[in-house]
Amino acid sequence: MKLLNNYEIVVKKSRFIAYYYEIVDIGEIKEILNSLKSEHKKAKHIVYAYKFGNTAGKSDDKEPKGTAGLPLYNILEQKQLTNKLIVVVRYFGGTLLGAGPLQRAYREAALGAIKK
Repeated sequence: MKLLNNYEIVVKKSRFIAYYYEIVDIGEIKEILNSLKSEHKKAKHIVYAYKFGNTAGKSDDKEPKGTAGLPLYNILEQKQLTNKLIVVVRYFGGTLLGAGPLQRAYREAALGAIKK
């Protein structure tokens, strides 16, 4: 595994911290997620999407269905990225964003990590 980049944005006091990894073994995904969960104990959500060979996966981690993992997965698809993992850690800032703004925040954080 190799951390290629990270990127952070703040939207209405919620912090979105994106991590972009290159993975060489599917088992690394669980390692990375466990590591981020222990590093960010107070984070409300840790969402992710990955593509590894012919395998893919995503998680909204209790965010409204389709607002977090799917936008990250779509980025991997659109940019034809393989053997990559995007994780976005969210610290809730007290304001509900609504589905559209929430999707945009996750997407913006992920794209920031990829482009940086």
